[in-house]
Amino acid sequence: MTTIKKIALGKNGPLVSKLGLGCMRMSSVWGGEMKDEKESIITIQQALDSGINFVNTGDFYGSGHNELLVGKAVKGRREDAFISVKFGAIFYGGQWIGLDLRPIAIKNFINYSLVRLGVETIDLYQPCRMDNSVPIEDVIGTIADLIQEGKVRYLGVSEITADQLRKANSVYPVTALEIGYSLADRQIEHDLLPVAKELGVGVVAFANTAEGLLTGEMKAPLPADDYHLHFARFQGENLIKNLEKVELLKQMAAEKGYTPTQLAIAWVNTQGDHIMPLVSMSRRSRLSENIEAMEIHFTAAEENILNMHFSSGAILGGTYLQR
Repeated sequence: MTTIKKIALGKNGPLVSKLGLGCMRMSSVWGGEMKDEKESIITIQQALDSGINFVNTGDFYGSGHNELLVGKAVKGRREDAFISVKFGAIFYGGQWIGLDLRPIAIKNFINYSLVRLGVETIDLYQPCRMDNSVPIEDVIGTIADLIQEGKVRYLGVSEITADQLRKANSVYPVTALEIGYSLADRQIEHDLLPVAKELGVGVVAFANTAEGLLTGEMKAPLPADDYHLHFARFQGENLIKNLEKVELLKQMAAEKGYTPTQLAIAWVNTQGDHIMPLVSMSRRSRLSENIEAMEIHFTAAEENILNMHFSSGAILGGTYLQR
């Protein structure tokens, strides 16, 4: 298996793999099915073997199950893994019910995360988003304190605005921004991505296939119990028209000898050396194709076609980012 290259995570950050492993789907989130735990652990370990050292989890993924899973996978090889943890989301009965970003809650969250992961320090720690319920200065200041205590190495932020990123960075240097980014979700190109680049903040880009829209495998209508139906993008005429847009990606993928998913990941990868595609995987069989996607290049003509066809706003309906 080809090993993955390393990049600096932000201007002052550590070397990490250009491809990140998202572990969320290895646990039951949004009431979904539980994956094979042994397969998930093997997938994480084989990712580490291939040089993918950026491992992303959240303390609310499966109510702590995901962190326990990652902890088992990295046991005995802690130095091989750069562990990124998101916190702050509160779920009950499989449903999102809000955020808790109070300093006292953050200090509680991290202690549980350290125990579940079986580590002494979390490499990248970040609030999953901001809702203005707690001043940014208090949230970021608390993480800065945890860094001083040695419980955290680097500060991350996730799903925030350009103004919030500037404010957070003014409190303590932000190493990485985790944000949804794909051919179907390009609104952050107008302000957030330029600010991240200006500040020297690395970009960890998740949802490269736009929650499955760009895989070429989705069909309308979706089953009545499909979680995608919570979002306008996957409802009624929106889904039909959006899937029509995806046909071009499917055609280009076939011509180049790849899958639409690989092209979707490749497009994100080619947007800059400071941008890392964060790809969710729960099976080792996906590793080779996702690593192969990192070697895909586009001609200038292909880039122009994709950028015009999937211009900002071309895909109809709201997304995960507007939850």
